[in-house]
Amino acid sequence: MTQSELIILNFTEIRKKSIKLWKALPKNRYNWKPDDKAMTAIEMIRHVLEADYGWNIIINNGQMTNYKTPWNNRPFINVTDELEFAEPYRNKFIESVRKFSDAELNTVEIVHPGNGDKKILGKYLLRIGYHESVHAGQFLSYLRAMEINRPEIWD
Repeated sequence: MTQSELIILNFTEIRKKSIKLWKALPKNRYNWKPDDKAMTAIEMIRHVLEADYGWNIIINNGQMTNYKTPWNNRPFINVTDELEFAEPYRNKFIESVRKFSDAELNTVEIVHPGNGDKKILGKYLLRIGYHESVHAGQFLSYLRAMEINRPEIWD
C-alpha cells in the first residue's frame, strides 16, 4: 500500500465515523450550540464538509485569495442534503490525494494560508484528518450535552 492509499484509508475511516455521529443529530437540534461563540451543530457539519473544497485548493497550490466556497448563501436543509452536496468535492479532494507519489508526500511543501505555516505535504494531509477528528470529538460532546444517545463509533 502506498502512502497516499494509507492517508486515504485514514480519511475514509474518519469520515465514516463523522457521518455516523452527524446522522444521530435530530433536525430539531441542528441549531443547538453550547455557547454564543460556538458553531451550531449543523454549522460544524458544514464546516467539516466544506473544508474538503479548501484543502483541495491548498494541496494543489491553488490561489486562496478571494476564496469563495460553493456553500456561500446555501441554506441548511438537513444532514443528508449536506452530505450529497459535499460528495463531489470530497471525491475531487480524495482523487487529488491519490495522485501524489510517496516522493511528493515527503518533499512538497505546503503553506497554510491561514497562518503561513509550512508543512511537508504528507504531514499536512495527516493534519487534515486530525482536524476532522477533533470536530468529531466536539460533536460527541455536543450530543452528550443535548442528552442524545451517541452512536458507537469504535466498532
